[in-house]
Amino acid sequence: MLFITVELISKGSLTGSICHPREIFKAAIISNSASIVLAHNHPSGNIDPSVDDIGITKRIHEVSKLVGINFLDHIIIGKGKWFSFKKDGLF
Repeated sequence: MLFITVELISKGSLTGSICHPREIFKAAIISNSASIVLAHNHPSGNIDPSVDDIGITKRIHEVSKLVGINFLDHIIIGKGKWFSFKKDGLF
């Protein structure tokens, strides 16, 4: 059986969002998740990851190894385009 759950972890402003690994993994652990995918949008339409995007992605990847939940990808969405951290080898 396959179950997919979508959780809103953080809602940011036009220029940023505060997101901590504990909030991400709290939802995943409560749901007994085997894997997670993160996604967020860039309202500007520019899908290039920011320094903060890269930093949080690396932190999430490290935490995923510690808690035993597979981190599949982090996707940035912007105006009909998308960026995959996994595809671009950023974790």
